[in-house]
Amino acid sequence: MIPGMPATMIPASEAAKIYQTNYVRNSRAIGVLWAISTMIFAIVNVVCFITPYWIGDGADSPQSGYFGLFHYCIGNGITRELTCQGSFTELHTIPSGAFKAASFFIGMSMMLVVSCIGCFLLFFFCRTGTVYKICGWMQLAAGTCLILGCMIYPDGWDSDEVKRMCGEQTDKYTLGACSVRWAYILAIMGIMDALILAFLAFVLGNRQDSLMSEDLLGEKSGNKAI
Repeated sequence: MIPGMPATMIPASEAAKIYQTNYVRNSRAIGVLWAISTMIFAIVNVVCFITPYWIGDGADSPQSGYFGLFHYCIGNGITRELTCQGSFTELHTIPSGAFKAASFFIGMSMMLVVSCIGCFLLFFFCRTGTVYKICGWMQLAAGTCLILGCMIYPDGWDSDEVKRMCGEQTDKYTLGACSVRWAYILAIMGIMDALILAFLAFVLGNRQDSLMSEDLLGEKSGNKAI
C-alpha cells in the first residue's frame, strides 16, 4: 500500500450512486425553497394589487390622500375625513385609463402566480421537469405583467384627481408634491422576484430532465450487461 493513499477505493459505480443521491437530495431542497418563495411572491402580488398605497400625499400636498391601482382616497380640504372611491369591478370609477391598464396587468400577474401554485398538483401526475418549466413560463409572464403595470401606472398621474391631491405641477411621470409609497416599491421588487424564480424553475427543470436521461442510460446499460 502506498503511504498517503486511502486503504480502500470506492468503486466508480458506487461513487456515481452517492453523487446522484446527494444531487437528488439537494435538488429537492432547492425545489422546496422555490415553492415556498413562489407562495410568498403570490402573497406580495395580491397585496400590491389590493392595497391603495402606491402613491400618497406629502408635506406640501394641497390635499391629503393616497392612490392605489384602482382605489383612492382624497381629503376635502376642510376636514381630515377622506372620500374614497374606485373599484376594479366598476371601471368607470377608476380615474385614469393608465390606472385601468396597470390594474389589468397587475391583476393578470396575480392570477398567473396563483395559477402557478395550483400547478404544484401536477407534480403528482406529470414529469417533474415539465412542471418546473410550465411554472417557469408562468412566472416569467407574471414578471412581464408586473413590468408593464409598473411602467404604465405613472402615465395616469396627470388625471384631475391626482392633480387635486398633488398639485398642478403634477404630470405624467412627475408626481409633484406627492411621493411614491411602499406598495409601488414592493411591486418593483416583485419583478426581480419573478425573474429569479422563473430562472430557478428553468434550471431545476433542465436538471430533472438530465437526471432522467442519466437514469434511462443506466437502465439500458444494465440490461445490456444482463
